[in-house]
Amino acid sequence: MGTDGDAAAQEPGRRERLLGLLLAMAMFVLVVDTSLMNVSISAVVRDLGTTVSGVQSAIALEALVSAAFILIGGKVGDLIGRKRAYLVGLLGYAVGATAMTLAQSLTAVVVFWAVVGGLGASLLLPAMQSLIHGNFEGAARRKVYALVGAAAAIAAAVGPLLGGFITTYLSWRVGFALEVVIIIVVLVGAKLVRDVPYTGPRGVDVVGAALSVVGMGGLVLGILVWQEGGERVGLVLAIGVAGMLGLMLWLRRRARRAEPALLDPGLFSSAHFRVGVSQQMLQQVALGGTMIVLPIFLQMVLEYDAMGAGLTIAPLSLSMFAIALLAGRRSGRRRPATLVAAGFGLVVVGIAVLLPLVPRADSGWVLVAPLVVAGAGLGLLVSQLNNYTLSPVAEERVSEAAGVNSAAGSFGLSFGLAFAGAIMLAVLSGTFTAQAQASTVLPPAEKQQVAQVLETDAELMSNTKLTELLAGQPEAIQQEVVRINTESRPFALQIGLVVPLLAAALGFVNSLRMRRLPDPEPSGAAETTLG
Repeated sequence: MGTDGDAAAQEPGRRERLLGLLLAMAMFVLVVDTSLMNVSISAVVRDLGTTVSGVQSAIALEALVSAAFILIGGKVGDLIGRKRAYLVGLLGYAVGATAMTLAQSLTAVVVFWAVVGGLGASLLLPAMQSLIHGNFEGAARRKVYALVGAAAAIAAAVGPLLGGFITTYLSWRVGFALEVVIIIVVLVGAKLVRDVPYTGPRGVDVVGAALSVVGMGGLVLGILVWQEGGERVGLVLAIGVAGMLGLMLWLRRRARRAEPALLDPGLFSSAHFRVGVSQQMLQQVALGGTMIVLPIFLQMVLEYDAMGAGLTIAPLSLSMFAIALLAGRRSGRRRPATLVAAGFGLVVVGIAVLLPLVPRADSGWVLVAPLVVAGAGLGLLVSQLNNYTLSPVAEERVSEAAGVNSAAGSFGLSFGLAFAGAIMLAVLSGTFTAQAQASTVLPPAEKQQVAQVLETDAELMSNTKLTELLAGQPEAIQQEVVRINTESRPFALQIGLVVPLLAAALGFVNSLRMRRLPDPEPSGAAETTLG
């Protein structure tokens, strides 16, 4: 009897440890997924016969879908059950990863990876938040939140290296196949998850949900449409702005009438929450812009393979991870507002130093020091913003507040990816045309044709690939077109880096507002969220 009793007593501890590990594995896959795509851009472009802008648009769209639907995903989990939402989200992500393993066209990537996978993430993240809260108690709950947070941080740190290694020595498809394997393991362990019942109001705010999708979706899709040369860009952007304004007015109306709403606008009555959410968004704009521009520069200009690109970006991600850990352990010695100001300041300095280096860099080693500086700044931000934003929120509302915080971060990431990429490609296109028209080598009859070819077939193409494309042309024309390509790309990439630079500068200015506010009280609820 004693032995049976001991085994029964030990069983919950073993179950909790195993479930915590499975949840950490799920979070690892979510975070490492985008890193794998970023360092594999050139390989994906080559294998699928598509364009850099097409792949960059897919990356931005995946982040956008996750952001636009994450608040809705949390409500869906309330209605269908958190465990069911967790399982459906995992299956959605598995569909996206499987599609990447087998894809033969960009269409499959957009539909299954960006849209289906993004929807899966929007269900998975809020469901995990609730399931951790309901399956663990006390110290065990804090340990699991720490474990899952550590998995996300490690994935962000090693993602470029891991993705670069797999893409270079195996295939980018293998990386996504491994994601599928991990998800299958997590699904097999789903029997360990106890569902967490929802006891709040079950009304559905359909109008609020639609407005949130139209608002965030319209803003980012407008940028992507502009990037691809589509028409009615202004109309799409105007619809996005109208959607966001309409959402704010609608939520206030629902709150006045005490009717169920997509989210409670009363959350924004806290100055700490407002400024924290805006800083979270600006941080992610800076990160997204940097993480789309740098891999393109390394792979298309320096002609690095995925491993070389991953190694070059590693100082950014590794220093971010290390500083986040160090600053987190020493929290309390400095005001959060001071650390946030220092963080954005370091990002500004790091990116500002990168700008003059881009046209002159012939090796990734030149970029290491500014990347370490920018990564250290991002690490300071990661260590402070989640707790700062959620500290003033009551524990019963922290899940909803964390959803808003995550949505703001995901929207910032998708906006940074889309806007930095679109600006970069627009400047590249304009510079190509201007240089071709000004050329004294290209025959007048061929200037327009060359400009068109550079804008469409050779966008952000390496000189090696461009030379192959021009085979058969006279030597003088080949050399002139390569010269135009060589001179145009660094300038376009510099302009692309201005997007994260401006976001970091706005974050630094915003941190001055933080300094005028009293420091929030430490919150246990804030420390036990996925952010």
